Amino acid sequence: MMKTVHMAVYDTFSDWELGYATAHINRAMWQREPGTWQVRTVGLTGEAVVSAGGMRVVPDMTLDELSPAESAMLLLPGADTWEAGVLAAFGRKAREFLAAGVPVAAICGATWGLAVEGLLDARPHTSNDPDYLAASGYTGGEHFVRETAVTDGDLITATGTKPVDFARAVLARLGVYEPHVLDAWYALYGRNDAQGFYALAEYEAARTPDTVPQ
Repeated sequence: MMKTVHMAVYDTFSDWELGYATAHINRAMWQREPGTWQVRTVGLTGEAVVSAGGMRVVPDMTLDELSPAESAMLLLPGADTWEAGVLAAFGRKAREFLAAGVPVAAICGATWGLAVEGLLDARPHTSNDPDYLAASGYTGGEHFVRETAVTDGDLITATGTKPVDFARAVLARLGVYEPHVLDAWYALYGRNDAQGFYALAEYEAARTPDTVPQ
């Protein structure tokens, strides 16, 4: 059965922050259950949005159409507009997801939206900087953790400068890879360790002898 991860898209969304996560959710290679994952994009409306990098994206669906029951996770990237409050509906949807026991992963400016929604007041979390979140007026400062990515049950938060660490947390929470495969994946992408590549190639070759690693 296909499992769907939903990625929020809105004008100025930081396309580099989710690229490692979405690419490897969609890519069957190395996965525990190859071909069972997909990413669909979600917008406030069905109108096209433009990322910070200038990519034009037409959402697959609207936020009103998104139900936690039909999702494996909600991914929230940063954007220039979180602090302005125009993306508050995504914060409310994150609350709905967490109440339903469906994971939410937020990075960079999206953590501001969760803070404003009150979702970080009593949970271990991280972001770009504690002073950044403090400016939101939230009351969860004592739960701020100085780590690149923090997983607390169904909630993942991360700093915007560490997209690989964010992706590792997302892939781990979803169970996309076997733990030792994820370790090799992070060795390659997170530490530029060639041994990670060889471990991944060996793993894939053992499963599919006719496959040439790419």
